[in-house]
Amino acid sequence: MDDVTRAQEARLLRARDVAGELSISRALAYRLLRTGKIPVVRIGHAVRVKRSDLEEYVERCRTTEAGV
Repeated sequence: MDDVTRAQEARLLRARDVAGELSISRALAYRLLRTGKIPVVRIGHAVRVKRSDLEEYVERCRTTEAGV
């Protein structure tokens, strides 16, 4: 893994970044953070998400059902 990739993985995400990564609304992203479904890092009043925590959330949501 090169330095650029490591730096991108270490970067903390904002709620709007989470929304973009998951293709959901910012309101839903904030709800997932507020309810603890996606763990957060608090820095003062700022709320951030570790990329690894977001990836773990996605894995927990995986299903084999195609109920679309």
